Amino acid sequence: MIVYASGIGLCAPGLPDWPAGRAVLAGQRPYRRDEAPRFDRVHLPRNEARRATATVRLALQAAAEALDTVELDAARCGAVFACSGGNTEALDALCRALIEPERPISPSQFNHSVHNAPLGYWSIAAGSAQPAASVGAYDASFAAGFLEAFALAQSENRPVILVAYDTPPPPPLQPFRPVSTSFGVALLLTPEPLPGSIARLHGLRLQSGAADAMPAEELERLRLSNPAARSLPLLQRLAAGQTGMVALPYLPETRLELSVEPC
Repeated sequence: MIVYASGIGLCAPGLPDWPAGRAVLAGQRPYRRDEAPRFDRVHLPRNEARRATATVRLALQAAAEALDTVELDAARCGAVFACSGGNTEALDALCRALIEPERPISPSQFNHSVHNAPLGYWSIAAGSAQPAASVGAYDASFAAGFLEAFALAQSENRPVILVAYDTPPPPPLQPFRPVSTSFGVALLLTPEPLPGSIARLHGLRLQSGAADAMPAEELERLRLSNPAARSLPLLQRLAAGQTGMVALPYLPETRLELSVEPC
């Protein structure tokens, strides 16, 4: 089975969008962690924009960039959103409310606490009623989301946007989920090539052994700081325009391998 990587979105410190990230990952410019991510593509109705959390904005920023590069109508796309921890800001607020005498839980707090809240916001912004899924698989969330999106693009014969994202949890939750950096990435997967498609992705298989690491120390620290950043070896291959194999972390002692061929 084959799908095509036809658009990419990126939102992380030092990798504020795909053009900047591509230059860093291709070795054309140094990685500067202090370069802030951008949130200039979050197109939501006013009421939803007012309530959107940092996690929602991160996911929508990456998704919008991946779609904008090919000018594809988002309403035609299926979607897979992959996140390890969900909206931990809302979860922390709910936990704090439960220990208060009056238990002042607001509907918006509860709405944001569910794992698929960012996907719901995206569906509103995109006007999409196509098949969609919200996936969580701890540190393997990107690989699990990729498998789901790959299968959906093939089975439904439609474009599918894969969005992987996580934000650092509030301090009380940090000991239980040590995510230290915000990172969002989106891949537009299409069953057929589009004008400007980046690469053919195929040959998915599970193998025993470790996943790929990043050769640069700073980028390897970034890869390990966030489950969504486990996508960096694939992004580096796409940025360099090189044919080769990529191994992503999946189950314990198991990796997900795929072949990448530039279009």
